[in-house]
Amino acid sequence: MSRTAEQIAADRARYEEHQRKGLQNAPRALPGPSAVPAAPIAADAILHRETIPGGWYWSSTLKAGDSLRIAQDSGPSAVAMVAWRLGESSERLNLPDTIKLQWTTGVAKGRVLFSDMGRVMFSITEAASAAHDGLMGGSTAASNARYAGDTRNTRDNFILAAGKLGLDRRDIPSALSFFAPVRVDEEGHFMWREDLRRPGDYVELRAEMDLSIVLSNCPHPLDPNPDYAANPVAVTQFRVPVAADDLCRSATAEAVRGFENNAMQLVGGR
Repeated sequence: MSRTAEQIAADRARYEEHQRKGLQNAPRALPGPSAVPAAPIAADAILHRETIPGGWYWSSTLKAGDSLRIAQDSGPSAVAMVAWRLGESSERLNLPDTIKLQWTTGVAKGRVLFSDMGRVMFSITEAASAAHDGLMGGSTAASNARYAGDTRNTRDNFILAAGKLGLDRRDIPSALSFFAPVRVDEEGHFMWREDLRRPGDYVELRAEMDLSIVLSNCPHPLDPNPDYAANPVAVTQFRVPVAADDLCRSATAEAVRGFENNAMQLVGGR
């Protein structure tokens, strides 16, 4: 049954009222984008460095407190990510909850990424832009059909990586795609906003629990480039102290509750 304009307007008004109340509870304002170029990471803080070639994937484990910088040092390229709690793959990255709890699809400095258990998996400690996609996910064999030749895609990369981790394709959650400027227009259609991309873009994520992660470096399905142009991406795993007044842990009421859930999980061992 089709909905009337009045019903749609009433639903929107209810949502906007809930959003207004949620945003009013935010105790701290979020900062603007991180500076470009990124500040150098101290050599003694670096745990590992890797370059992910175009079309390929990389998997790793992160200990709580480890940070990960994903940087576009060689030009634009979308990087999709999935993650699970280390040793308990039933807890995984949950983008719908991440969006719902923070009242925004924006992935920006000061935000956090939630698991499906209401706990914080990652803090976004640096982000040079908000040109990231938490709605569509990564490429598939079908979306790559527009390219000439045999090209790798994110879905198959995740399946290969999951198998090596002892997981199945059903264990793969929705992917967050960094450096993919996807937005939604007034009619609810996805669109690609190339103007939101920033040369030298990068993000830094801090693990807030022990994690298994997979990154896939493949063109996004909405990328209008007719060529399969996935540039190498630099990944740096490092560890630095967490400040007592850390922004991500207190920027929003939802983040505060998420970190409380993390603390209870550590105490209860669940």
